[in-house]
Amino acid sequence: MDAKTAILARARDAISRSQAGRPVREIPRDYIRVGQHAPGSEPVVADMVEKLEDYSAQVVTAAADDAVAEEIDRFLTQAGASSVVVPSGLPQAYKEAAARGGRSVREDSREAPIPTLELDAIDAVVTCSRVSISMSGTICLDGESDQGRRAITLVPDTHVVVIERESIMPTVPQAVDVLGCHPERPTTWIAGGSATSDIELVRVNGVHGPRNLRVVIAH
Repeated sequence: MDAKTAILARARDAISRSQAGRPVREIPRDYIRVGQHAPGSEPVVADMVEKLEDYSAQVVTAAADDAVAEEIDRFLTQAGASSVVVPSGLPQAYKEAAARGGRSVREDSREAPIPTLELDAIDAVVTCSRVSISMSGTICLDGESDQGRRAITLVPDTHVVVIERESIMPTVPQAVDVLGCHPERPTTWIAGGSATSDIELVRVNGVHGPRNLRVVIAH
């Protein structure tokens, strides 16, 4: 038996002995599960926009596909992006918007992933999203083909993300219920551009992901 197997066996044995004979306590579920307003309603969207802007994200709303494409193009132009990565399942209209102005666009997928060092040279990424949470201003991705691998949303400096109005949930439990439909998918939770502070409270942007978050609330 190698050292790793021995350590894990001892840990499992200790856990089983520590739990033997203990009554199983009921997990309290008295937290807020459902918001006051319906998903995607005006108050929920307004709360989502307010939270995102508090996190220094730029947010716009677009009622039609052509308007969504225009906003994607505008955000990428403002960012000065000359190269963009998109997941293979992104809607074609959004891919074409990313390619406007002569920008180079590369598609990424699990079958044909772009190497990390090459991703580092790409200016921006455009994706869709699975679900969002207005209570916390959080956007959740679950790795579906219109959202792509986690790496493409962490390496480029600017992330333009499209979130469907009806996918904005008021509370965390409501969003988790959506993500729970496909528990095998890897999830990424985003709340504003990446930022951190050291022990002297010096803020540094872009350490754990894109510095710039640009959000289009669609339809």
